[in-house]
Amino acid sequence: MEDELEQLSSLAQEALAYLKSQSPQLIAAFAILVAGFIVGRYLSQFIVKICAKKQIDVTLTRFFGSATRLIIIAVFAIMAINKVGVEITPFIALLGASAFGLSLAVQGPVSNYGAGIVLIITRPFKVDDTLTIHGITGLVETINLGNTQLMTEDGQQVTIPNRQILGEILTNSFQLIVIEGVVGVDYDCDPEQAIDAVRTAVQSVQAVSTEKPPQIGIQAFGDSSIDIGYRYWVPTANLYNTQYAVNLAVFKRLKQVGISIPFPQRDIHVKSEQAKA
Repeated sequence: MEDELEQLSSLAQEALAYLKSQSPQLIAAFAILVAGFIVGRYLSQFIVKICAKKQIDVTLTRFFGSATRLIIIAVFAIMAINKVGVEITPFIALLGASAFGLSLAVQGPVSNYGAGIVLIITRPFKVDDTLTIHGITGLVETINLGNTQLMTEDGQQVTIPNRQILGEILTNSFQLIVIEGVVGVDYDCDPEQAIDAVRTAVQSVQAVSTEKPPQIGIQAFGDSSIDIGYRYWVPTANLYNTQYAVNLAVFKRLKQVGISIPFPQRDIHVKSEQAKA
């Protein structure tokens, strides 16, 4: 027990002696590291301001800012390690070998980060665009290195790994999304009057976008009705409420102008044969 206490006391004395002898270097290394965080933060903010002034995309702006900060901190960290007197060459070799082994163990996350860099550089979509992928439609909320987050109209946040996005078929309708509808009118009515009534109803709903005019016309000739198709654009965040309001407005407008919506019907002809005597 006494030998162990003596060893601990010896180690403590050696540690104190090392701290006394290396205290200037340690203080300088700590100061360099703190300076790295400060410089990295200010340079990151400066890059973000420049990008905002140049009206660069928000996703690229965030990427440039975070990348600048990480690079500055890494450079100052290497300077701090070198100031302490630690040889950084073996450390870099060990870090490279560890990174290679770690990449084999975490291929999924690494591939997500690689796909995220490609998405940020190529920019097939950006924040506030309307993205449809894997049957999910929503507004692009954030684009991270590892994943992309969509916000649906129901308020649900959908997180998609970037490797599940890269190489897939993407539908980007930007800030608007198209809604399609169809209503059947009687063959006895004037189709041009029906088209004008539907157009008036669609344009009466305030949430319908005025940037793109609605498209309305005869879509098909059904068995019991003339099918009037209509397409219009609305903000993604207000999709279903607008669709329901437009359908109600179309129904009311057709009723106001005296155009009926027929129900499916069939004419049945009964033939009878007189029994032969």
